Amino acid sequence: MRIETHGQQIDVTPALRDYIETKLSRLERHYEQPLDVRAQLSLDKPEHKAEATVSIAGRTLHADANAIDMYAAIDLLADKLDRLLMKHKEKMVDHHRGESLARNGDFSL
Repeated sequence: MRIETHGQQIDVTPALRDYIETKLSRLERHYEQPLDVRAQLSLDKPEHKAEATVSIAGRTLHADANAIDMYAAIDLLADKLDRLLMKHKEKMVDHHRGESLARNGDFSL
């Protein structure tokens, strides 16, 4: 997984960069394909804003989060991206090919 971190009117310290990488590394468990993540941190006084764009197999997912603290915003962002990837993965599964009563022969009138 490749993570790019940028700051808008804020310096991205190595501690922030490491924190983002550790939080967003859990997104890898959903897909075996490589993910490209572009994270942007900004300061909208009095709140801190973190937003990210994830590119996977021809699809682009976007999420943003606001919080009082930058670390809290990154936590919220990681949770939102996790939910988005899980939702996208469920959509990719063909539910018509799964188990059904009619295919098992258990279907009776």
